[in-house]
Amino acid sequence: MKKVLIGIVAVVVLLALVSGCGYNGLVKMDEDVKTKWNQVEAQYQRRADLIPNLVSTVKGAAKFEQGTLTAVIEARASASKITIDPDKLNAENIEKYQAAQGQITQALGKLMVLTENYPELKATQQFSDLSAQLEGTENRITVARKDFNESVQVFNTKVRSFPTNLTAGLFGFSAKTGFKADAGAQNAPKVEF
Repeated sequence: MKKVLIGIVAVVVLLALVSGCGYNGLVKMDEDVKTKWNQVEAQYQRRADLIPNLVSTVKGAAKFEQGTLTAVIEARASASKITIDPDKLNAENIEKYQAAQGQITQALGKLMVLTENYPELKATQQFSDLSAQLEGTENRITVARKDFNESVQVFNTKVRSFPTNLTAGLFGFSAKTGFKADAGAQNAPKVEF
């Protein structure tokens, strides 16, 4: 009986120590990272939802390279296949996701450059509205990625700090990966006239 009582007290003390070492804080921060990730995905989904309307508007108003429109549609389709479980936010998965979204960004960039040759397209209200929505969405994506990276940084700092690192290791919490700048982002773009 005395051994059982000592065992129960030991378990209670252990639970108190574990909670004092940040378990609940780690859970809260982990959930915050997941929420911020969901916001990133929501903003990318918003952009993907705008693409069919943009492509239809451009297709209807301009007769130019079908290949550019096809590239935008294919990039959107490819990117929509890649989703990441918030519990698996590792470097490899983030890199794949970022690469797929980068293909959309490049394709949309080419599409917008080509539309410069069609002043009648740029003058339409629908194209103007869609362009503004797309620009706003790109800004939202930037903010969502920044918020996600900040949340990951706070979580990773806690996971690596003593004594919480002991609790993190005991319960399987590990550092997460945030977004990094796209390859070549450190180089200024070439502007040619």
